[in-house]
Amino acid sequence: MAEYRIDELAQQAETAVRNVRAYQDRGLLPPPRRVGRVGLYDDSHLARLRLINQMLERGYSLANIAELVNGWEQGQNLGELLGLEVALTGPWSDEVPTFISAAELAQVFGAQDARALDTAIKLGIIEPDGERFRVNSPRWFQAGAELVAAGIPLDAVLANARALQRDMDRVAARFVELVTTHVFEPIGDRLPKDEVPRLAEVVRRLRPLAQMAVDSELARAMERQVREQLGDRLGRLLEHLKAQAS
Repeated sequence: MAEYRIDELAQQAETAVRNVRAYQDRGLLPPPRRVGRVGLYDDSHLARLRLINQMLERGYSLANIAELVNGWEQGQNLGELLGLEVALTGPWSDEVPTFISAAELAQVFGAQDARALDTAIKLGIIEPDGERFRVNSPRWFQAGAELVAAGIPLDAVLANARALQRDMDRVAARFVELVTTHVFEPIGDRLPKDEVPRLAEVVRRLRPLAQMAVDSELARAMERQVREQLGDRLGRLLEHLKAQAS
C-alpha cells in the first residue's frame, strides 16, 4: 500500500492541505501513521478523502458527513467499511508518477508547438508542476516516446491517445455496469452489514478480471489487424526482394 506525506495526499485527492487538516480535526479522517515528526497517510486515507469530496459535490455538509461517518463507525466494522471505501474510491493504477523537466520533454519529443503540449495536458498525460511536468502515466509516456521515435508524428500519437481514452471509458463502463446492475442494485440503498466485505471483494476483483479480458481481446484483435493491414505489405515486400535477387 502506498504512503503519502500530507502534501502528496492532498495532491492525489485534488484538495488542499488545509482541508486535509480540517477533516482530520473534525474526525472525518483518521490520523496518519507517525514516523518521527512525519505523518504518513495511506490509500485508505486517500479513499476517505475522495469519498468526502464526492459527498460535498452532492450537497452534503461536513456536519452531515461527520454524522454518517460516526454512524458507520458505531454500527459497522470500520476496517470493513474502509475496505469498501478503498475499493470504490481508491486508485486503480499501480503506476507511480514521475517528473520531467521542459528540456527533457523537448529532448524526448523534439521541439513541439504549444498546441501539442496543451493537448497532452488536457488528456492528463502530463501536467505542469512549477518549472517541471508531472508524468501521470510513465507507461503511456514511454509508449508515446517510442512511437514518436519510430517516426509517427506526435499529433497522430496524441490523437490516438484521445481515441483510446474514449474507447477505454466505454470498456470500463461495461464492466462497472455489470457489477452495478447485478450486484449492487439488487441490494438497494440500505447496505446490510454482512454484505460489506463481499461487495468490497467484488469491486477489487474488477481490476484483474477486466485486465485479463481486455489483454486477451487486445491480443487477438492486434493479430487480426496486423494480418489485415500489414500482411499485404509484407507480401509485396517479399516479392520485391525476390525480384531483386533474381
